[in-house]
Amino acid sequence: MKELEIEITNAPQIEGLKFRKFVGESDFPKMIAIIEAASRADDEERSITLEDIKNDYAHLTHSDPSQDMIFAEVKDQAIAYSRCESYQEENPNHRIYAHFVYIKPEWRDQGIEQVMIKWCETRLKTVASEQPRDSERFLQTFSTAQKTGFCQILEELGYHPARFGFEMSRPLEGIPSAELPEGIEARPAQEQHYRDIWNASIEAFRDHWGFAEPTEEDYISYKESKYFQPELWQVAWKDDQIVGSVLNYIDHDYNQKYGKKRGWTEEITTQRKWRRHGIARALIVRSMHMHKALGMTQVALGVDTNNPTGALKLYESLGYKQDKTFITYRKEI
Repeated sequence: MKELEIEITNAPQIEGLKFRKFVGESDFPKMIAIIEAASRADDEERSITLEDIKNDYAHLTHSDPSQDMIFAEVKDQAIAYSRCESYQEENPNHRIYAHFVYIKPEWRDQGIEQVMIKWCETRLKTVASEQPRDSERFLQTFSTAQKTGFCQILEELGYHPARFGFEMSRPLEGIPSAELPEGIEARPAQEQHYRDIWNASIEAFRDHWGFAEPTEEDYISYKESKYFQPELWQVAWKDDQIVGSVLNYIDHDYNQKYGKKRGWTEEITTQRKWRRHGIARALIVRSMHMHKALGMTQVALGVDTNNPTGALKLYESLGYKQDKTFITYRKEI
């Protein structure tokens, strides 16, 4: 329909190439197909289902898909899409204007990525113009080290690497020993404590780079997602106080798709005054034993390489090894 079309000046001269807005849930399968094709080409393992997409888009708070998305089509077949969002970071105090591009591999390197990035930048600058100039402001996007072509495009457009992260994994063999300190005990997560555990985890992350205050919709989205598996959480308590946690999960879609038996030791936190007491180490070791008992053969996690608590060194000491490098790119507005 005409009202959905987006006019792009200086678009690549590709027969049948058009740009349009988001039309609703009927776009979800097309988005998954684009993600799948891009992931295969980029050697990335993704297991996004229709239910995952529906849950994510049901709880967006920093983005309006009707205004903040662009699709590229060739002869009415969706070949790429982008979405942008804006939010306030607390550590450090920055306003972030983020965007991404997924594009099928056969349509890359023909100028489509640049056009979609520039559209997102224009949209985000419009949003920024309506917000107070009370902090530094950055355009932001993401890539991985193996996506050299996309990294080059970003750098040509003025983006620079701002932060690096690793995905790490280790086999569930030779699990080290580690015990919780005296007076600290691990207890199964009870339903009446789910929100308290989430809140404690959020509070522990507050001093990490890029922290942004979650919304109520973020909690609802997490609780309604496949990653919310409190029966797998490892939570450490001192009397009635939460001192640390690992919010483990098993992505069964991922394992089935890639023929793996992987558990995830994620959202690893220790409250500030309890750090340097071996609590995180002990909870991760407990998580490893739990995943092994559940039939998993490996565990994985993600980490900011400059994490202020020294998390990378901890994970390396526990036998985790780097699999992939993720890059946060930024450009100052």
